[in-house]
Amino acid sequence: MNRTSRFGRTLLLSLSLTCASFPAAYAQDKPATKIELPATDDGLPGEGPIRRYDWFKNLWTQKRTAWAKRVQEDQKALVFLGDSITQGWGDNLGNSFPGVKVANRGISGDTTRGMLIRLKDDVLSLNPTGVVMLMGTNDLEEQATPEQIAGNLKRIVAELKSHNDKMPIVLCLVFPSSETKKRPADKIKAINTLYAAAVKGDPQVTVIDTYALFADDKGDAKKEEFPDLLHPNAAGYAKWAASLRPILATLDFLETTDDDFEYEPGAIRLFNGKDLTGWGFREPKTLAAGETFDGKTASSDGRYVAKHGRLIVTTPPEGRRIQQLWTKQEFPKDFTLKLEFRATPNADSGVFIRKPQLQCRDYPLAGPYKMLTKYRPQDWNELVVVVKDKTAHCTCNGEVLEAAYALPETGPIGLEGDRGQMEYRRIRLVETP
Repeated sequence: MNRTSRFGRTLLLSLSLTCASFPAAYAQDKPATKIELPATDDGLPGEGPIRRYDWFKNLWTQKRTAWAKRVQEDQKALVFLGDSITQGWGDNLGNSFPGVKVANRGISGDTTRGMLIRLKDDVLSLNPTGVVMLMGTNDLEEQATPEQIAGNLKRIVAELKSHNDKMPIVLCLVFPSSETKKRPADKIKAINTLYAAAVKGDPQVTVIDTYALFADDKGDAKKEEFPDLLHPNAAGYAKWAASLRPILATLDFLETTDDDFEYEPGAIRLFNGKDLTGWGFREPKTLAAGETFDGKTASSDGRYVAKHGRLIVTTPPEGRRIQQLWTKQEFPKDFTLKLEFRATPNADSGVFIRKPQLQCRDYPLAGPYKMLTKYRPQDWNELVVVVKDKTAHCTCNGEVLEAAYALPETGPIGLEGDRGQMEYRRIRLVETP
């Protein structure tokens, strides 16, 4: 009896101490359970590999523990979600986007399934103003199929859209690497094809062709930009940043002040920098006048947008869609047309001169003038067209595109959209007396 009593008293004391300490212990354990990498795949969303190497588990916990302390501080940031390529850009992304509040949520070694698992806490909890994503290369090293990888992307996009159906999502295509890194070009191309198909027709998602931006003739990474054929160096990060800036400007993260360019005396401003006055659609074959957009900041289909001095031909959600915007005015006299344009990687557009189209593209990738030495990728370039006697002399940054381009006697000026985003500004024309 005495032994039982002692046992009972001991048990009651133990239970009492345990219960008394339970709330504190639970409060300590709950965040750890949330932050640490789950021990098994049981019940986890998505498909494919989740890395569980010791170094990765430690890094996962370390990064996410630090981020959990910054949730309030990082509210309304532009979030970059990815793996070591994103992590390696640094907390402020090399100060590549001055004035933009950014949050780097890249974890070295992470897979698309890992990003899906941590999406709610690492990204959605910040109520981001936008999300830029680069993902999928590590899945390949772990022998995931392109279909599994694209399936996880679909789930991530669906959760982002469910959280905020107005928040812009920027999807960077998987960078090239090398078969020596277990990331062959054919597999990366397959992933990117499935990625494009997964978001096709979704106006909330903008796709940037960051594969074509970096790939060599064989579809692999270049040593001068990716010394280990996987991670970019400073030059590689600079190119990635440049590819993002035009899109971020269109989304109002950058370049939010009006253009203060001073025009030449006598110049006819074809674009007033504020709206689409003077522009409209025409019947493609006959150029018969159609819908006009005087006083409107966007065309009826949303493809053409006037913003802060830029006439933007937005990225088509379909991947490719040909559309043409024309001046209402026609120009029978000789003239000099000047404008500046900026193209996202591999973008395809054109400038119509009376009617014939001069190709205006991201020339090094999309052609046809791939040998230009003064072209500035993803930056502003000047196009000058001098028309005399039904012939146009066309240059880009002073380099000849067409020395004698045949034209009809009269016609309007037009801008075509096809693939990627194109921007035009300072569009003016001086007629020859």
